[in-house]
Amino acid sequence: MSEKPVDALTESEAEAELKRLAEEIAEHDRRYHTEDAPVITDAEYDALARRNLAIEERFPALVREDSPSLRVGAAPAEGFTKVRHAVPMLSLAKAYTDDDVTDFIERGRRFFDRDKELDIAFTAEPKIDGLSASLRYEKGVFVQGATRGNGAVGEDITANLRTIADIPAKLKGSGWPEAIEIRGEVYMTYAEFEALKQRSAAAGGQDYVNPRNTAAGSLRQKDPSVTASRNLKFFAYAWGYTTADPAPTQYDSVQKFAEWGFKISPLMVRAKSAEELIAHYHRIEEQRSALGYDIDGVVYKVDQLELQRRWGFVTGEPRWAVAHKFPAEQAMTTVQKIDIQVGRTGTLAPVARLAPVTVGGVVVENVTLHNEDYIKGLDSTGQPIRDGIDVRIGDTVVIQRAGDVIPQIVSVVIDKRPADAVPYEFPHTCPICGSPATREINEKTGKEDSRRRCTGELICPAQAVEGLRHFVSRGALDIEGLGAENIDTFFNAGLIKTAADIFTLRDRRPAVTRALAERREEQARQREAASGKTRKNVRSVEDRNYEGLDKLFAAIDSRREPELDRFIFALGIRHIGETTAAVLARTFSTIEEMIRVGKETAAAEDPHTVFPSVNGIGDTVIDALRDFFGNERNDDVLDALLRQVKPKPYIVNVSADSEVAGKTVVFTGSLEKMTRSEAKAMAERLGAKVAGSVSAKTDLVVAGPGAGSKLKLASELGIEVIDEDAWLVRIGKA
Repeated sequence: MSEKPVDALTESEAEAELKRLAEEIAEHDRRYHTEDAPVITDAEYDALARRNLAIEERFPALVREDSPSLRVGAAPAEGFTKVRHAVPMLSLAKAYTDDDVTDFIERGRRFFDRDKELDIAFTAEPKIDGLSASLRYEKGVFVQGATRGNGAVGEDITANLRTIADIPAKLKGSGWPEAIEIRGEVYMTYAEFEALKQRSAAAGGQDYVNPRNTAAGSLRQKDPSVTASRNLKFFAYAWGYTTADPAPTQYDSVQKFAEWGFKISPLMVRAKSAEELIAHYHRIEEQRSALGYDIDGVVYKVDQLELQRRWGFVTGEPRWAVAHKFPAEQAMTTVQKIDIQVGRTGTLAPVARLAPVTVGGVVVENVTLHNEDYIKGLDSTGQPIRDGIDVRIGDTVVIQRAGDVIPQIVSVVIDKRPADAVPYEFPHTCPICGSPATREINEKTGKEDSRRRCTGELICPAQAVEGLRHFVSRGALDIEGLGAENIDTFFNAGLIKTAADIFTLRDRRPAVTRALAERREEQARQREAASGKTRKNVRSVEDRNYEGLDKLFAAIDSRREPELDRFIFALGIRHIGETTAAVLARTFSTIEEMIRVGKETAAAEDPHTVFPSVNGIGDTVIDALRDFFGNERNDDVLDALLRQVKPKPYIVNVSADSEVAGKTVVFTGSLEKMTRSEAKAMAERLGAKVAGSVSAKTDLVVAGPGAGSKLKLASELGIEVIDEDAWLVRIGKA
């Protein structure tokens, strides 16, 4: 369905659209910043962000507390100590055309009231496509390193950063500040990436997707020796907290970094006009393929630090900098075959297997074809894409790495189509279990879904495995040590078929040991075949002792009383994400009550006569719950699971005598002494209602640094506004 223009939205439509965009962008932030596994292009992401901002500008009173315009990334992942950045690590505004760059320059001139004769200097340097890191030095000694995380809070990865040769343990030379946070990009060269892929393939190990994701994963290893083996690189280009500016300008400050022992980009220059910046952009673009590492654009910054400070910041971004993105690199190859993969919810996902081709320094062999309509040359609304040309086995296609990450087919070279190429017949049955694969009808629109789904559900091994992987994933039960590889091993060995089986693995230790031993034996045989070497003194399966099993079993047992919202999310019910799971937990308080209402809703002719009206729960979610609780097979699985685990009741301890009980509170801007979720939970426990936007019904606004339109509207409406410290005093937490 095409999007409604922003200027045509009603207020209620705008509110619903902002909610959708906040949830969708948050999910993409999580995939990119936390999992390093983006699923959309940079341009598609920016289009979502621009639409969100346009709606907020038209309806400032509807700006949500979780608005994407108020944040810069995703929450840091679990497993590392969290580090709060003294100075936030912000994202940059994007430019895609030469006109965008000219507009950036002109905005600066207007702000500083300067004409072309009164030059403002700028710097231009390549935008390295890696993982941002902040390095704190005290008296010239490296004391702590952290990831960017969500911009405000990152992960402490000091031990891993110490293994990178480009990061000095002690600064060279002299003149460095008493304390300074050097910021830059950790990356992996193409040569190192290909060498790692070859080593991994020879050892029967995992495949690696691209240098950026591999560098990010390497930097988050729990064992620093693994990070050290990856030969990561680091370019320094900025700084955060400092007791003194390195130099009066951006350019001279970065040159200081080189004097102190850091690698800096040799392609950084100064310029004084849009024409000079754009010319350097095209020079770098021409050199891009020969650099030996990924870059995805050129960053322009106002050179004088005093002017940077004067121009300041807009929500989540500095006004004085912009990233001029490169268009995606393209290459031509052929489609050798089309495979169908089955996901957790039964979606049949077609994948084109390509003749290997290098795009942007990465060998691409696979590309998603999304769904049946996409193969036919249609989008989800039935409109033509690729000029309406379908994709066939044997076709010559032009591909690009969208956002320099995700490969996609741009076009089909119809002149090169083989004479015997025939339209692809999309399967109407699941390739894994043989169950019918259907396209659902949207009851509201009457239109057919563009995706086919296997109807086999839990009898389908593919859905079962993906469901088990989801059950133990980070946002769900988060069982450490039970990753995808172990799930696959135990499933293939017949040790786990449903989630309940996970909790009985301890009782079957010998069988678990054998399954792990056989997997490692097979991996060893593959390495032996690849290397041509024969092993000596091979131990029998029975002789092997896996000390890590005790840790795994302990991790499983520690999840026998999960939080209710995590448990609901872990069930993998379609359309139930983490946010919706939390709403359901708050609504029903116990899993027993949710099951009762779910079954009654499934049996009711009109579900709305049974299911309570809940803000944030619409017909799509209610229909998904009806499907889940109306399926007897799910009843059996859930009963078995609840014999093993006891989800904790969701309890909100409301204090009726608190000063904020019964009041509607809105939080806006940054909070420095607690996270927004902590503040919200605390307010709800004290009996307050936390709203996402300011209205005449709002009683109190808690405003922190960076508060914008909500603060302005509160002042216009005469609503009481206090800061974080006053809030803590009011609730007795000062």
